[in-house]
Amino acid sequence: MMIIANPIYDTVFKRLMENERVARFFIGTLLNQEIASVEMLPQEFTYYQKRKQSKEADAEEETLLTIFRLDFMATIVTATGEQSKVLIEVQKAHDEVDLMRFRSYLGEQYKKPESEEKVALPITTIYILGTKLPEVPTACVKVGRVYEDRVNNVLLKARSPFIEKLTHDCYVVQVKRITGRYQTRLDKLLSIFEQANFVGDTEAVKVYQQDPDDADVKVMADILHHIGTDPDERKALDIEVEANRTIEAYFGKQRAIILEQEKVIAEKNEVIAAEREALAAERKTLVEKDAEMAKLLERISQLEQKQ
Repeated sequence: MMIIANPIYDTVFKRLMENERVARFFIGTLLNQEIASVEMLPQEFTYYQKRKQSKEADAEEETLLTIFRLDFMATIVTATGEQSKVLIEVQKAHDEVDLMRFRSYLGEQYKKPESEEKVALPITTIYILGTKLPEVPTACVKVGRVYEDRVNNVLLKARSPFIEKLTHDCYVVQVKRITGRYQTRLDKLLSIFEQANFVGDTEAVKVYQQDPDDADVKVMADILHHIGTDPDERKALDIEVEANRTIEAYFGKQRAIILEQEKVIAEKNEVIAAEREALAAERKTLVEKDAEMAKLLERISQLEQKQ
């Protein structure tokens, strides 16, 4: 057992992933692929949200709200032994309000070339969530793609560079669903992120109860132990903890209002969809009745002509 910093915090996770061995292990284990090399790319994307200074004031104040993300250029070794480069997007969010910003950020990434040769690369996304998706009861899920021949209704094994650059696989990690499993290589990686056994009420550090028998996991644990116990390293973490408290105090009520509004909107959309479905059914019934009436009138007309 050892004390380690909680890697769900941005400063800690960034410090962890700056280690190339850790980044290669993290990405390769989640993707279940061999990673020959990995390079962290410059980070330059931030989000801003405007808010009113007061109900009476018309002026707007620009408030910085960030989605934490890290971009990597990974060289993947394929099953045939060939190497291909892929852009890896690692994004992290604490709650539901942050999730919708992922789409806008990913859209920005698709707009720009990812290498010095100005060649567009395939993108794979990794989302680390501090919240639970109620429909997905597992700690780690892959959302993959398949090529389906719709003419012959068969799956294709071929891959097109054109399609690969326009679509992407994604991997979602729900840290609050990580349990004490410690069997597979993936289990051992996820165990580092388990949100349990905290020391104190800030959840900044925790007791890591596993005895790492995997060299890469041990490297991660050692780095996190250093961050959690070294005074200089802890200073940056403590600053982030305090910043999160301030943000939560400032925006917590606003987030709750947004979530409630989104819930109301979703419920209204469901009602509207049901009403549209009912109208469509009524319209279909009326069309069928009109067709029957037209046939009846035509029959009557034929009978009258015979008389």
